Amino acid sequence: MADALRYQQCSGSFWLTLIALCQLNYGQVHYSIPEEVQKGSFVGNIAEDLGLSSQELSASRVRIISEGMLQYFILNFKNGHLYVSEKIDRDELCGWEEKCMLSLEILVENTVRIFTVEIEITDINDNAPTFAQERLELRISETANVGTHFPLQEAQDADSGNNSLQNYHLSSNKYFSLKLQRRSDGDKYPELVLVKPLDREEEAVHFLILTATDGGQLVRSGTLQICIVVLDVNDNAPVFSQSAYQVSILESVPIGYLLVTVNATDADEGTNAEVTYSFLKIKEKASQLFEINSRSGEITTTGKLDYEEIALHEIDVQAKDNGGLSDRAKVLIKVIDINDNIPKITVTTIFNSISEGSSLGTVVALLNIQDRDMGENGEVICSVPTALPFHLQKSFDDYYHLITDRLLDREDVQNYSITITATDKGSPPLSASAMLFLEISDVNDNAPVFSKMHYVSYIIENNSRGEPVCFMKASDPDFMENATVTFSITEGGTNTSVLFSYLSINSETGVVYALSSFDYEEIREIQFWVKAQDGGSPPLSSNVSVTLFILDQNDNAPEILYPSPPTDGSTGLELAPRSSEPGYLVTKVVAVDADSGQNAWLSYQLTKATEPGLFTLGLHTGEIRTARFLLEKDALKQSLVVLVKDNGQPTLSASVTITVVLSDNIPDILTDLSSISVLVDPPSDLTFYLVIAVAFVSCLFLTFLLVLLAIKLYRWRNSQLCDTGNVNFNGVPVSQFVGIDGVRAFLQSYCHEVSLTSGSRRSQIFFPIGSCTNTLTPQQAPSKPDPLLITGDSNPQQAPSKPDPLLITGNSNTCKEDTAVSQVSIYIPIVLLYFRVNIISV
Repeated sequence: MADALRYQQCSGSFWLTLIALCQLNYGQVHYSIPEEVQKGSFVGNIAEDLGLSSQELSASRVRIISEGMLQYFILNFKNGHLYVSEKIDRDELCGWEEKCMLSLEILVENTVRIFTVEIEITDINDNAPTFAQERLELRISETANVGTHFPLQEAQDADSGNNSLQNYHLSSNKYFSLKLQRRSDGDKYPELVLVKPLDREEEAVHFLILTATDGGQLVRSGTLQICIVVLDVNDNAPVFSQSAYQVSILESVPIGYLLVTVNATDADEGTNAEVTYSFLKIKEKASQLFEINSRSGEITTTGKLDYEEIALHEIDVQAKDNGGLSDRAKVLIKVIDINDNIPKITVTTIFNSISEGSSLGTVVALLNIQDRDMGENGEVICSVPTALPFHLQKSFDDYYHLITDRLLDREDVQNYSITITATDKGSPPLSASAMLFLEISDVNDNAPVFSKMHYVSYIIENNSRGEPVCFMKASDPDFMENATVTFSITEGGTNTSVLFSYLSINSETGVVYALSSFDYEEIREIQFWVKAQDGGSPPLSSNVSVTLFILDQNDNAPEILYPSPPTDGSTGLELAPRSSEPGYLVTKVVAVDADSGQNAWLSYQLTKATEPGLFTLGLHTGEIRTARFLLEKDALKQSLVVLVKDNGQPTLSASVTITVVLSDNIPDILTDLSSISVLVDPPSDLTFYLVIAVAFVSCLFLTFLLVLLAIKLYRWRNSQLCDTGNVNFNGVPVSQFVGIDGVRAFLQSYCHEVSLTSGSRRSQIFFPIGSCTNTLTPQQAPSKPDPLLITGDSNPQQAPSKPDPLLITGNSNTCKEDTAVSQVSIYIPIVLLYFRVNIISV
């Protein structure tokens, strides 16, 4: 070893010289380096020789994948240089082989390319020839003939070529010389030749030194001490039965198995004929596998044979007698291969995930599949399950690509467990399998889908704010953010700004909330659209229409339109002539309900009456009619309390008090009401002053009336244009008078004929029994009816749209100049009547 170190120092520049064959033939690069170079020595520029760019040259993209080579070489990813990482002993790796080649496989992962780099390890003279024994003893008979050859032990040199064993030298002596013999394979072996007869009596022991030298530049040598003992006569050497023994054996034979028995015979007798057997030349590996019985010559196995390691063993066997004579023979042991190695699957590169929708032929993994056996035992068939969308494609040598053969859809299958099976063609066949797990990454290729084509929801009015009104649900078969659905209200049948003041939606849960309390009487349904959008890029969305119906709640009590509700505490006044027959329509209570459905179904009930059996009330019409003929004993003023109820739950109601006066004319009404009022209410100071004021006004009015009548009669007689002395008032709706309680009677007019006679000393107003009814709907009722409408010849049912406060017309031939006077003369008594009635009420 010291000589080896000195040799390395002397030839440092030599072993660093590289022979790089940078020709890319089928992806191969060849380098040559000497063995035993220092760690870190430069081997070659991989990046330049393979044409790799700086982007491809990184630890994550380029790596050495050859099994077992990482302990000898390392690749610098910065400059692309290949260096030695451990000292390489060629003699240990390749033995006596003529060439020692190491092969590296370099994988570029992003392009899935593989390059083969061959590195030849050249031999250096780092091993000296050595003998198996340091001392050899030869027993030679003194009768040995001159020229007799005596085989000597061969030296072993682990080097190869010129650095291996080249020559032998024998120390000088006068009895023996050295002769080198050459076998058929070219190897030299030394033999000792007797050149002078021995004389035991002269010299019984001879000491010689055999030196073996190699052919290196710095010659190395080894020595063997030979001790020659001169014996008495033993003139026959053992002879093998055959010069070469050949045997073929399966590699699966057990330890201790008998391979062959060698046999040699000696013509001598006695102890000189006893032969012993031994291995004369055997490699170190073979010495661990075989042994020979020194007495019987049986060669048996001592270790497990492996065809894949060594297929042929060559052993030289020696047969030697006690006189030192010997013979040699060659034993060839051929190992037969059996199918004892299962295929080996190595996953070189694998992509753990692949995007759905990837094109056909996308590489999923790169595999290396090998079988160490030979022939059919080493031929491998690879397969994947046919149900999977993948297949194996052989690239080169023992490398396979696992690629896709169908489009992948993550929504159908999210991941695959791929079992790769490799089976050889041996008998019986052996197989191996590897499991790959591949996840399919999601692509946003599915829009959210609502659970319904159209949503219909209902909510009762007067709901609380923030109450959920509709639950939206949408699903997206994608994954993660691609399946994250957010909801939003996009538009509706109503104004968008108004819509957003009514409704709000939780963007995550899809629950629609009411922002305000709904009123069925204002809005009955809301139509809008809801959009469901995923979180993909670009996002996908879908819309669905939603109809929200507002359900009615009985939250509105009936509203009585006629008689209109009192504003000053008084009640409505209605007139019923005493001559009325049973069924006579006195008045009609008109009411509406802002609700709908059964909540707006109204019923009328007479809860209180002065004479319980005098009037009847229509349950659904609200018409108040007389139930019998009126009697004199019936009170003039009948007070009726009408209750109007709806059909909701709970029931809401409203009531109104109606005063019905039983009389045929207005003066009687005034007289009777005055008397009733006096009886009911004790006089007060205010009443007294009011009576004096009314009396004064009445006197003034009567005086003025007489003057006007006198003027009217005077002009009438002179003009002779008027042919009648009566002025008739027809079609005056009594209900449009201001009642005793100071309110307008009703919106539906019940017409009575009114006659004013001017021929007597005082004006009289009569109410005939006959009456006509004109029923108006609440929409047709005038918003502000006139206090009095008096027409002469016109139709009572055709009231002008905007009547004058007082319209008095006589016959068509009435003088125009009398019109104003007539109007004034008629208006004043009516005003007086108005004051008197109110004063009496007070």
